[in-house]
Amino acid sequence: MSLTDFFSPINADSFTPKQGFFTSQLGLKAQIYTESFPDFEENTYDLAIFGVLDGRGAVNNEGTALAPDYFREKFYRLNEGAFTSRIVDLGNIKHGATIADTYIAIKMVVAELIKMNIIPVIIGGGQDLTYAQYLGYEDLEQKVDLVIIDNQFDIGDDDTEGIATRSDCYLNKIFLHQPNYLFNFSNVGYQTYFVNQESLSVMDKLYFDVHRLGEFAQDITLTEPIIRNANMISFDMGAIRSADAAANANTTPNGFDGEEACRLARYAGMNDKLTSIGFYEFNPAYDNNGQTAFLLAQMVWYFVDGFYARKKDFPLTPKSQFIIYRTSLKDGSGEMTFVKSKKSDRWWMQVPYPSGQSKNERYHLVPCRYDDYQTAVNGEMPDLWWRTYQKLN
Repeated sequence: MSLTDFFSPINADSFTPKQGFFTSQLGLKAQIYTESFPDFEENTYDLAIFGVLDGRGAVNNEGTALAPDYFREKFYRLNEGAFTSRIVDLGNIKHGATIADTYIAIKMVVAELIKMNIIPVIIGGGQDLTYAQYLGYEDLEQKVDLVIIDNQFDIGDDDTEGIATRSDCYLNKIFLHQPNYLFNFSNVGYQTYFVNQESLSVMDKLYFDVHRLGEFAQDITLTEPIIRNANMISFDMGAIRSADAAANANTTPNGFDGEEACRLARYAGMNDKLTSIGFYEFNPAYDNNGQTAFLLAQMVWYFVDGFYARKKDFPLTPKSQFIIYRTSLKDGSGEMTFVKSKKSDRWWMQVPYPSGQSKNERYHLVPCRYDDYQTAVNGEMPDLWWRTYQKLN
């Protein structure tokens, strides 16, 4: 089945200014499906944007299916940065007869784009579409590190049948999916009063990494190693405070501000491991003067900017571009190894696979901070090392 079977073209009038685009604007830089479907034969694209016109799974936020064209109106008026972009806009995934049909379409599109080494950028719909995005990895025979940017854990009671789900419980489908190819789950920015203590206990028992919004109040750069560990990211616009992103019926007064959201998106773009990203829960029905559409457009712009600023220092080759640091624990139980990139000054730690767990590799590499190295220098085991080792078991 061809990719074109899943998409409907975009009406150019919906996002083109009356005076037309300037030559520096993304509206003339990107290849956009308005009449003929883009040609993938010559490997000319790095990023593929597509909309999803299905918001049936967005709980208490009806209207998210309208998001893609409102986003485009703002995005394509932005100027290209200090990079030469190779972006294709595939149009919109057609509304399926059932929401499961929409999921299958997203799954197949995501899988096909990843196989072509093109990063899917998904716009529109509820965050339940994260499950469809995740299903795209099913046939790729690799473990997935998933990062969710959200103000709560979407693990409510799921009474849906088959692969259908809702935006308030889709994580259940991911956690229980068989075969299981989820290696790690991280939540960035949850707010404690939206999360019950039982859920936190479950996350701890599964050795998942969950991080309160308050952890980043003084330093948003602390999110970078967490995001750098992701193969796929799902960004709920409800994680942004209502003053900066009102276009979500579930928005709240607290959250990341607009500048922080853009920095998170740029960190995602710079992640060499990342192979797909989705921006969900934007509802134009609640937008005030197009402010949230503008912010979402700028977030995707920063993602693109980050992508073209990648250092390509993962996997860690060639070895000449890295510095190896070794430390010993106080109790004499072993040695810990850290790696620092000369190109980006970013850090990783090596966590050994248990005996017989991996035939091809001796170590699992985990992005970390300089603070983790300092902890090890002081003879203590970083919590990130221990949690990763438990997951490897």
